[in-house]
Amino acid sequence: MALLFGLMLYNENSCVLTYMISIFTIFFLTLGLTIGSFLNVVIYRLGTHRSLGGRSACLSCQKVLSWFELVPFFSFIFLSGRCRSCKSRISVIYPAVELITGFVFTGIYLKFQEVLFFNPPAFLATFSYYATAFSLLVVISFYDLRHKIVPDSLALSLGILSFLGLFLFDGSGFHLHLPSLFEFLSGPLIAVPFALFWLVSKGVWMGLGDAKLILSMGWLIGISRALSAAVLSFWSGAVFGIMLILFSGKHGLKSEIPFAPFLAFSAIVAFLFELHIFPFF
Repeated sequence: MALLFGLMLYNENSCVLTYMISIFTIFFLTLGLTIGSFLNVVIYRLGTHRSLGGRSACLSCQKVLSWFELVPFFSFIFLSGRCRSCKSRISVIYPAVELITGFVFTGIYLKFQEVLFFNPPAFLATFSYYATAFSLLVVISFYDLRHKIVPDSLALSLGILSFLGLFLFDGSGFHLHLPSLFEFLSGPLIAVPFALFWLVSKGVWMGLGDAKLILSMGWLIGISRALSAAVLSFWSGAVFGIMLILFSGKHGLKSEIPFAPFLAFSAIVAFLFELHIFPFF
């Protein structure tokens, strides 16, 4: 009888836990989609004379958008990717940014979900930090994709945030501590080769912004994951370049491919999935 009661209680607790995890997953996915919508505003207005506030409008006809045209991701689907007024195409960058941010926020939650149930304040601090850092990476990636440049303001913001994180977080989440010398050097050590690529090639092989980005990544996710991300970024960049040549012919050879999106994507993957190609670091 006691065993039966114990099994019933265990099953009930498991169902409650599964339900809570599902609810939190939906919440953080929705939060990410919403923040992704704001990141789109930053990507398109950064470097212009427009403020980050104010109503959103169609880039073609300038009509102010209604609330139902601004629902993250779903409005793009319901409108078939076109403006409701002038029928001009809406860039796929909008839903891409929203979806990626949604998945990133969900991934951060799932990575630290145990902390949420045992120490909610620590989870809040950890989630807020990494969500902010990876949101900056998303903005940098798509800005570089559009303008072929990594803005100094964003690179500096990410660098400062990543450096401060050395004192506030470790692999398990929020933890006030004094970083080791190796942790301090994790950023510069991995950034030096990228800076040399830029210097030797005079910016042809790689931009200085990529070196600044990898500097922040070393501090943000640790040298082992950052090295893994660097390798993954070269692999994914090479595959993309080959595909571009195959489908674009001679035009693909002349195309300038921004590297920041590959670095950012690889950093997110390496962090969320604990990618350690070089486990001896």
